[in-house]
Amino acid sequence: MTFILITIAVLGFLSIILEDVIHVDKARSTLFFGTLAWVLYFINPPGHLSTEQLMHALNENLLEIATLWLFLMAAMTFVAYVSSKGVIDALVNKVLPSRMSERKLMYVVGLFAFVFSSMADNITATLVCITVLLSLNLSTEKLLRYLVLVVFAVNSGGAALITGDVTTLMIFLADKVKIGDLILLSLPALASVIFLAFILSISLKGEVVLVKQKMSIAGSDAFIAGLFLATILGTIGANVAFGIPPVLSFLFGLGVMFMAVHFLNKDEAVLEYIRKIEFDTLLFFLGVLLLVGILKEMGVLAHFPQLYEHLPTLAANYTVGLISALFDNVPLTAALLKSGIDMTEAQWLTLTYSVGVGGSLLAIGSAAGVVAMSKIESLTFITYLRFSGYLLAAYSLGFLGVYLVSFAI
Repeated sequence: MTFILITIAVLGFLSIILEDVIHVDKARSTLFFGTLAWVLYFINPPGHLSTEQLMHALNENLLEIATLWLFLMAAMTFVAYVSSKGVIDALVNKVLPSRMSERKLMYVVGLFAFVFSSMADNITATLVCITVLLSLNLSTEKLLRYLVLVVFAVNSGGAALITGDVTTLMIFLADKVKIGDLILLSLPALASVIFLAFILSISLKGEVVLVKQKMSIAGSDAFIAGLFLATILGTIGANVAFGIPPVLSFLFGLGVMFMAVHFLNKDEAVLEYIRKIEFDTLLFFLGVLLLVGILKEMGVLAHFPQLYEHLPTLAANYTVGLISALFDNVPLTAALLKSGIDMTEAQWLTLTYSVGVGGSLLAIGSAAGVVAMSKIESLTFITYLRFSGYLLAAYSLGFLGVYLVSFAI
């Protein structure tokens, strides 16, 4: 049964990779294989687990999924509201010049995604970046280049601070790295983003022409946009100061938004914005996380600490980053932390970078990649894979940079 369940999980991931070949939407295929694996897990559990043990495993996985679902729902509702009100278009209209080279835009997008994801979460940063890019009416081929940079940049920025990535926070809370170490990490992480922006923009020769329009934003909509920013910053502050889970803070912010819209725009059917969310994205997340969950229950992730018995620590850390492109980096990081691996602070810093950024190498390797692939139809596993060489070079450069700056510790 263990072999059958792992095979089903592999087929689930293959259905994502071969979406363009089999012509089955990835949300449908991953949900089918994910639920099938768990149904079989209950019918014939490996190791003859009791019903209570099976329910505990399922509830634990569903809690993680529900947390991500609710967070994503709240963030997407905020973005749907401010986008429909023209707030993002107005900001782009005001901040960006009328004409800009496509190469310069690449650097601007990369820097914005890096900085924003350091303050906010990767999902929110990705959603905002995608909304901005879609407003520029870029060709499909060029849009894909910018999206690849966004995924890499938000993961790089997230890995640089405890507010940006869960795995960074986990390693920090385990007293493996310090805030000062992460500040050092941010330098090569940013350098790798700039490097990727450079190689992705080499073939870009045109200009982005932004037709300036006189756009006015209603005071109530500007207030909601400010509330969105306050929710992001408040989520970070509440988590650091009081340990409040980000999903709870974001849902509270969403509740405040609903109340504010009710009193500011009494005729506004604010709950309608929840219906504007792309539920294909949420179903895709559900299917992927069910597949990852069954692999975790099968103990597949528990074998990765054995890498450190066969490879030098630095090479193992680099390899773990590559592996995190296939497996959820949170349980992978948890397995490494629980394994009792003995590493220096500098070596933990390289691992922090690798598990945070390595997921960028594949479209399914990070939440940012999954969101981007779900939102943009032309971005598939295969089209993203075309840029794997560029991404591997940028990841390797960043890893080398982190290794070099770690000597300052």
